[in-house]
Amino acid sequence: MPRYPSATPTLFIIGGAEDRVGRAALLRRFVRLSGGRRSRLVVIPTASSFQNEVVDSYRQVFTRFGVEAIDVVNPQSRREAHDPDAVALVDQASGIFMSGGSQLRLSQFFPGTPLGDALHRAHARGAVVAGTSAGASIMSEFMISMGDEGITPVQRGSQISAGIGLLKGVVVDQHFAQRSRYGRLLSVVAASPSLLGIGIDEDTAIEVHHGTRFTVHGRGGVIVMDCRDVTTDAPDARRGAPLLISGAVIHTLPAGATFDLSAAELVDFVEQHPDVDAGLAAAKH
Repeated sequence: MPRYPSATPTLFIIGGAEDRVGRAALLRRFVRLSGGRRSRLVVIPTASSFQNEVVDSYRQVFTRFGVEAIDVVNPQSRREAHDPDAVALVDQASGIFMSGGSQLRLSQFFPGTPLGDALHRAHARGAVVAGTSAGASIMSEFMISMGDEGITPVQRGSQISAGIGLLKGVVVDQHFAQRSRYGRLLSVVAASPSLLGIGIDEDTAIEVHHGTRFTVHGRGGVIVMDCRDVTTDAPDARRGAPLLISGAVIHTLPAGATFDLSAAELVDFVEQHPDVDAGLAAAKH
């Protein structure tokens, strides 16, 4: 069994299109959390249509950070998600990384299978479970498997499927600003007000500890949608109609923000993008 740098249950959820060729700050952070050079990593490329290329790409960047132990788990059917050898690799990992692609492929093979159970065990014992794009969406209990893009929320503009359920009480969406997914996420959480919506931009991540508090990393932002007290016509609107949603609370969180999911509130912020002129002026004094 590998030794972990921390026993804290940690998720590292990336909004997609993370830098892999430059500083690769988010992937570097994942490796550091997983144990650095002593990490034992598992890459899961199952969601991708280009699985060999995805494995090669992540193997190169993780090797560049000094990691030598990199395995691949890649079920191609629900039956293969029962493979004891694949389960053993996940059980031995200090970090698991799920690639982007189609989250429906992940939802077919992982929830309710031995591999899905192994991901839960890994998370509980302190291994870092990370995912990007589709690998981000699958983290929550329920995920948006497909849906309309755009700013305006519309009735039945999204389809919901089961996720792995490592992160409770939320729905995660990715490529958020870049693919204009504001409307589809808001329509989902307005119709299910017990859930918080988390939209993550590209090359941006949330680092979640104990499933209750996360910190933002990366170049973009994270949107949290709280619809617990909204007025909405979601039960009555016709299919495709724009939705009435009044009273939603929206949190826009850049890197350096720490957010409490239980209380649905900001708990800390450290400026990561200071004004250059203001910084120079402060330095002179």
